[in-house]
Parts: sequence; structure tokens; C-alpha cells
Amino acid sequence: MRSSNPVLNVGTMDAFRGEYFPVSQSMTIQGTATKALILLGLCFGTGTMTFAMTHSGNSAAAFPWLIAGFAGSLIFSIATSFKPNWAPVTAPLYALAEGLLLGAISGMYEGMFSGIVPQAALATLGTLGAMLFAYKTGLIRASRSFMLGVTAATGGIALMYMVAMVCSLFGIRLPFLYQPTLLGIGMCAAIVVVAALNLILDFNSIQQAAQQGAPKYYEWYSAFGLMVTIVWLYIEVLRLLSLIAMYSRDE
Repeated sequence: MRSSNPVLNVGTMDAFRGEYFPVSQSMTIQGTATKALILLGLCFGTGTMTFAMTHSGNSAAAFPWLIAGFAGSLIFSIATSFKPNWAPVTAPLYALAEGLLLGAISGMYEGMFSGIVPQAALATLGTLGAMLFAYKTGLIRASRSFMLGVTAATGGIALMYMVAMVCSLFGIRLPFLYQPTLLGIGMCAAIVVVAALNLILDFNSIQQAAQQGAPKYYEWYSAFGLMVTIVWLYIEVLRLLSLIAMYSRDE
């Protein structure tokens, strides 16, 4: 089963496929869950610093940390993706850097829309819990057709964002992505749904890796991959709530 998450892709298991690892040196689902909580805790810890700076109006002080967070998260995510065995070191570093970036972004949104960050955080955690429940109970199954549909939708979203980025270089903004209209809200809501469904594929990839006896370091790598999806989901939920708030204010 191939995940649309480029991190939790079956191809990353090729490095150890066919090897045998003792139980004490093998990945477990519980171990992965623990590592994921550690990464989220590290992200939250550094995020509170840049959030406080940005939300209090001290954006100038937060800006260097934002840049450092962006650069660090990019570097450590690439390093972890290409060298999964480095994950016990690079995944926590990624989480720390990502926290700096997300904290600053969250502070900006909170400054514009009071109370939006707690709402987005709770909605993200609630969605994570709901998707985990749906996966564990079989309400949503990671079938081949489901995987193909989510992967295609995710690829389409990535392509759309690339087009939007290129257009922005020429001063063109795509209204259906950024404007607080019913179309913009509907498009953002659809992206949130796709991001949430990617969690199902992530859970399935983690379960398969554990069943195939992946090495212990893959717990960190899988936790990192899961966090990538959670971060994407949180940002999209934050953007959706902001569009709804602007639309309500304009009415």
C-alpha cells in the first residue's frame, strides 16, 4: 500500500526489506505513537515562544526565529526523508524548527482573529482522533481505490498550490484559494477533508511497517511522517477558520 505522504511511502522500506530485526530492535505502533507525542510536544514548546512574540506585537523579534524555523524545518525534513536512519536525531530537530515557524504564523492569525488558534488546534486534534477511531474500527478502510483517490486529490492540491505560487510572482492571486467567498471557503474545506483522509493512509503505512518488522529507528521516521500531515492539516484548518471569519465579518 502506497501512501500519498511522500515521507510514509512504501519505497522508504526498501532499505531494510528482507532483513530480520529482533523484537527488541523492531518498530512498534505504540513506540511510534510515543515518538509522535514527543515531536508534537517539542513543536508546541518552541511554538509558544514565537507565538507570544508575534501575538504581542513584537514581530520584529519573532522574524529571525520565523526564518530560522522555516530554514530548519526544510533542511531537517529533507535530511530525514532521504536518510530515515537519521530520524532519531533529525525528526526532533525538525519538530523544534517547525514549532518556531508555526508559532509565528499562529501569532499572526491570532492577532487578526482573536481565538482562532485554540479553535484550529482543537479542531486538528479532534480530526486526528476521529480519523484514528475511524481507521481502528474499520469505518474507513485504506483500500486500493481509497488510496488512489486520496493520492490523486493530494497531487492535484499540490499542483494547484504550485500554480498559485507561480502566479503570485506575477502579482496574480487566485480568488478561489485566498478570497473569503463561498467558493474559497468550499475549496479550503475540501482541502481540509483531503488532508484529514491522508491520516488514514499514514496510519495504514505505519501499521504495515510494524507488521513487516521495520527497525526501531523507523518509529521516529513514521512519527515524523505523521507530523508532516498533522502540520498540513492544522495550517489548512487555520486558513479555513480565517476565511469563515472574514466572510462573516463582510456579511
